[in-house]
Amino acid sequence: MPLRPQLDRTVYGDEHRDFGDMVGAFLRGEVAPRVAEFEAAGMVDRGVYRSAGELGLAGLQIPEEYGGGGQDGFLFNCVVTEQVAYERVTLGSLRVHTDVVTPYVLSLATDEQKRRWLPGMASGELMTSIAMTEPATGSDLAGMRTTLRRDGSDWILNGAKTFITGGAQSDLVLVVARSSSSEDDRRAGLTIVVVEAGMPGFTRGAGLDKLGLKAQDTTELFFDDVRIPAANVLGEEGQAFRYLSSHLAQERLSIAVNSQAQAVAALELTCAYVRDRKVFGRQLGGFQNTRFVLAEQATQIAAGQALVDQAMARHERRELAPAAAAQVKLFCTELHGRVADACLQLHGGYGYIWEQDICRLYADARVARIYGGTSEVMKGIIARTLQLT
Repeated sequence: MPLRPQLDRTVYGDEHRDFGDMVGAFLRGEVAPRVAEFEAAGMVDRGVYRSAGELGLAGLQIPEEYGGGGQDGFLFNCVVTEQVAYERVTLGSLRVHTDVVTPYVLSLATDEQKRRWLPGMASGELMTSIAMTEPATGSDLAGMRTTLRRDGSDWILNGAKTFITGGAQSDLVLVVARSSSSEDDRRAGLTIVVVEAGMPGFTRGAGLDKLGLKAQDTTELFFDDVRIPAANVLGEEGQAFRYLSSHLAQERLSIAVNSQAQAVAALELTCAYVRDRKVFGRQLGGFQNTRFVLAEQATQIAAGQALVDQAMARHERRELAPAAAAQVKLFCTELHGRVADACLQLHGGYGYIWEQDICRLYADARVARIYGGTSEVMKGIIARTLQLT
């Protein structure tokens, strides 16, 4: 199995491979030399997002009339995700901006809202985030307590959100809040509003000190009587849970693509390490244990690649069902953790040093089984399709 399998994958065409070459060159030239700087700052420099916008990376699916790339499918987004992993760098919260938030704006925004927001989103001048998780609810989105109440034609927003990727730098935050309640259906009555930086009553907490993803800003957000004009309501009032459900398949596929590519990167750098490292007078790669461990990882990665490529192809055909997206996220994120752990072990003590890429990969891997829905939530979704009761 080639360590970088994209050249042999039928899901991509020549245009994707050429695009990948361009993205890789950008990452090596403008991002790789600054990774330590971004980690120390806890976020990627805003200039990187603007540079990404100039290359078309910040608005791949945004229509050309708004300055975007006009891509109808998701494959170019996957290429960016994979190249970031293969180069072992970071683009901070850009993947949330392109893969998660942009689809909501494209599908739900009015023409006026699109004219207001999409050009800046495509250029990287307006960065975005989405705020769903709350301190007391976690994966239970139906239990959120952040509230919206009417005040004339406006809405008043109160509450708090946590673990918000891109929360420190976002200019636009899609906030999901409860605008009404129903005893019969906890999922009813949720609405999405767009909070803009600088709105009175909107504040951000300090950056959360995470185990990994050090250059991806993650923070708490607070809303104290924030006045939201009617023009900033996204979609229909009370329909947010339906909107969230319809977009979760792409979000979970995006996470799976990243985990799969990160596993490939971990195997690649570990193979290079064991070729050069000598212990007990022998090349580490020559020991049977080393060879067997890496052979097992390569085989599992091949299986994950087949699964994720199948899911990518189905998503392009608009056929990726929620349970199938849950399966690919579950498999690839669990694989991600196993591969990172096995590869770090082969690095010995060096693998536990932060400046080593495998240490970063190991730390970053852990959250993949949590965000976008935990592995346990994925198992619940999959189990429901088995008609066990």
